[in-house]
Amino acid sequence: MWAFSRTRLVRGGHRGPAAVPRRSRGPTCPSGGPDGGARRERRVPAIAAPASASPARAPTASGRRNGSVAASAVNTGNSPLLGTCAMNAGAAPPSPPPAFMAQVTNNGLFLVFTALAATLPFFLPMAVGVVAGDAIAGEASAGTLRYLLVAPAGRTRLLLAKYVTTVAFCLLATLVVAVSALAVGALLCPLGDLTTISGTRITFGEGLARALLIALVVAASLLGVAALGLFVSTLTTSGIAAMATTVGLLTTVQIVDQIPQLHAIQPYLFPHYWLSFADLMREPVYWDDLQKNLGLQALYVAVFGSAAWARFTTKDITT
Repeated sequence: MWAFSRTRLVRGGHRGPAAVPRRSRGPTCPSGGPDGGARRERRVPAIAAPASASPARAPTASGRRNGSVAASAVNTGNSPLLGTCAMNAGAAPPSPPPAFMAQVTNNGLFLVFTALAATLPFFLPMAVGVVAGDAIAGEASAGTLRYLLVAPAGRTRLLLAKYVTTVAFCLLATLVVAVSALAVGALLCPLGDLTTISGTRITFGEGLARALLIALVVAASLLGVAALGLFVSTLTTSGIAAMATTVGLLTTVQIVDQIPQLHAIQPYLFPHYWLSFADLMREPVYWDDLQKNLGLQALYVAVFGSAAWARFTTKDITT
């Protein structure tokens, strides 16, 4: 008697093993019963690791960040040459310049002070904000933050290392601007003894020493921006979002600092005393605004540094 089965047509109503061959869809491994019966093939699913989480991508992401840091420093260092060309061409500045800007064509050393005054309100803070905003969020977006924390360094040490790196960039960018301005000033303008804002004469060597001191003060003025950017970087896993937020906050604070109706809160904004380094070109030096500037930057570092530490040490790292 013939009977129909789901597997095949057999005689006598008994079901037999399926005669339809199975098509393999992936790696298989043999498996059989303890009675030595027919061995079946069991598919083993292949699990592929995501490319973004591979440690091999860490050098590539790090290389991109190092390239952006170098590009920021080079682009910032080009501003003295552009400013000198504009002054030699007789271009009028959009706003009343500091007192020493008019003496650039008489002494090339004044180009150092002019370049720092021109780049401090926008170019230098923007470059520092980009680097600080990418410090933690850039590692998270590249999938390398998890691997950095595998080492027994700890989150506090990693956060401190990132901030020290940002501070080093502040100093590097400021020195790039100062050195390039001095080189351009030596090529296009005469060098020698210079007249301070107070009208007294100082030697060229003393002027160089004051230029170095001004560069250090400008670098210290960027510490508040670095701490703010580092805090924003711990809030997100997108490096682009952290950089854009830091630059946006910087622009907003500078706009608020220029509104006369908000004069009550302006002394507490980190860019309010940025141009106080011009007092170092006086004889004697006025230290009041300089001390306020350094104290305000230290306050911002303490507040936003503590906030960044509290956020990063309790954050759930998944990337």
